[in-house]
Amino acid sequence: MSQVPGKSVQTLHFGDDGATPNSALPVLLYPAWLGAAQDKAGEFEALCSQHGWSPLWRGGIFDYHHFHPNAHEALGVARGQARVTLGGQAGQTLTIKAGDVLVLPAGTGHRCVAHSDDFLVVGAYPHGQEDYEILRPGSGSHARTLMRIAQVPLPEQDPVAGERGPLPAAWSKRRPVR
Repeated sequence: MSQVPGKSVQTLHFGDDGATPNSALPVLLYPAWLGAAQDKAGEFEALCSQHGWSPLWRGGIFDYHHFHPNAHEALGVARGQARVTLGGQAGQTLTIKAGDVLVLPAGTGHRCVAHSDDFLVVGAYPHGQEDYEILRPGSGSHARTLMRIAQVPLPEQDPVAGERGPLPAAWSKRRPVR
């Protein structure tokens, strides 16, 4: 899927479990996409800024299940490693480490299960989606949340590789919300 030489991407799909809406669009995991630079946080922020995404914060990932009903989110791992669960309580737990990038479509549940002491991640959002909300599974009207997620505009570019990156092809056909 990737059109960037020497780089790969993994796609992960998570269905609506009745509490966590998730998305019909796949989560994208870019293993080791950030280079050997010492300042991976700065590298990720610069790439996102070049490609229409706003890097907004540096820190960790909440340790409780949550999702964003009104924004897509890119997470660039700058230091350390973490075990994160994607897709809600019945989702998949995986390890992310320095250099990895995760792109979560709106509605995708995520939480940090454990992390190294030096773990640092940068969060970025497509332009126009910087005022993201944080919801927990089962909060509010599920039907209304699904409608909100379906209305979130697709980003014009991949956060780290622009028009040539894997995101435009992977998200080119929005499937109906389940």
